[in-house]
Amino acid sequence: MTKSRKYQDWLIERLKDHEEAVAYLNAALEESLKGDEESQHLFLMALRNVARAQGGLGKLAKKAHLGRESLYKTLSETGNPKWCTLLSLINSLGLNLRFS
Repeated sequence: MTKSRKYQDWLIERLKDHEEAVAYLNAALEESLKGDEESQHLFLMALRNVARAQGGLGKLAKKAHLGRESLYKTLSETGNPKWCTLLSLINSLGLNLRFS
């Protein structure tokens, strides 16, 4: 019998692929625009998962020129990042933000 993997481990492994990460973030962004409080935090959680998959929050903090503790707070459930912080994180992950 095969061992089952934890969902979080499986997700992080999948999000190492750039295209998977982009699709995941787009879905989270779309869901977060629904307006209810729970969905509004979804995008930050997704961004945190992608950051973990792409090398970890410490590495991302260095690339984005942010303190590691500050980044943890920013991407927490109660996080409320400034627009410039969010753009810095997105750019540091090698992503683009586009509207259509």
